[in-house]
Amino acid sequence: MRAKKVFIWCVTTVLLVGLATALAGCGGTTGGTGGTAAKPLKIALLLPETKTARYETQDKPLFEAKVKELAPTAEILYSNANQDAALQQSQADAALTNGANVLVLDPVDSASAASIVTKAAAQKVPVISYDRLILNADVNYYVSFDNEKVGSLQGQALLDKLTADGNAGKTIVMINGSPTDNNATLFKKGAHSVLDGKVKIGAEYDTPDWSPDKAQTEMDQAITKLGKNGFVGVLAANDGTGGGAIAAMKGAGIDPKTRPTTGQDAELAGIQRILLGEQYMTIYKAIKLEAEATAKLAVALAKGEPVPTDLTLSKVNNVTKDVDSVLLAPVAVTKDNIKDTVVADGFWTAAQIMTTPELKAAGAAAGLQ
Repeated sequence: MRAKKVFIWCVTTVLLVGLATALAGCGGTTGGTGGTAAKPLKIALLLPETKTARYETQDKPLFEAKVKELAPTAEILYSNANQDAALQQSQADAALTNGANVLVLDPVDSASAASIVTKAAAQKVPVISYDRLILNADVNYYVSFDNEKVGSLQGQALLDKLTADGNAGKTIVMINGSPTDNNATLFKKGAHSVLDGKVKIGAEYDTPDWSPDKAQTEMDQAITKLGKNGFVGVLAANDGTGGGAIAAMKGAGIDPKTRPTTGQDAELAGIQRILLGEQYMTIYKAIKLEAEATAKLAVALAKGEPVPTDLTLSKVNNVTKDVDSVLLAPVAVTKDNIKDTVVADGFWTAAQIMTTPELKAAGAAAGLQ
């Protein structure tokens, strides 16, 4: 009888141990980190600067909201490098030390950021190149817009406006973006592909750090070189540099309404200048789509899951490899289609745009409610 009780006790013990082991195995792991207990996802978002308003007002909150929707317990390790490549290196190192499962990196310097990718790869942490392409590196994915197309849209819009004004073939000023940003290189390439041979480029500058202040100085130099009546328009790479150019023109006594100026990013100040006629156009990039697509991809990578099926991949070469990429389409915006683009998408509301009596009048004329 005693032997029978011992046998039953042994069987029960084995079953209980087996059950405990099975339950422990149900805890799961994240992103291939191992262990028997689930660990929270850690996703690093490393943005490049604050002088371009979109990063803090659009990219960061939109990305964070989508990550929290998909993975409510995920921790987002956020840093902004304020246009300092060395600082961004330190921020990436800190994210890796803190256990990031994936890095979402918008590089200050598209070339030097390759070392961040190398360090991440050594720790088996995937890197998503966000908005700006990291060059000469084994980047896992790239999410952005067709950036050469951005430049060609800017160039074509300016060329069409100059032609309509009877200024085809005349002299313009080009104020490009930061020489350390590969996107700026692509914007410039796209613009030149349209403008070369169709206009005269009287002065051209690459603007360090995308700084509006430096763009204003560059435009001052162009006005000194060409004279107040020596140019008919300005190809500015984004709304910040466009704003700097417009400020320089005003300071020189030039009415910016007479010199069509391009932009990019559909910043609030840029949209307001367009309504008032001081800036001719901007490029609207649906940052919500970009940030949310990146969040989907980052969460999937952090969990060790496949790329979401609703993301369409193409290839973009970064010198080292053809990087799997999600590329979204940019849209040219003038006064005529503000309502149907940035307002219709909720990027800006009419109330946010029309903040003064002058803007309210201009907005009403453009059909904003």
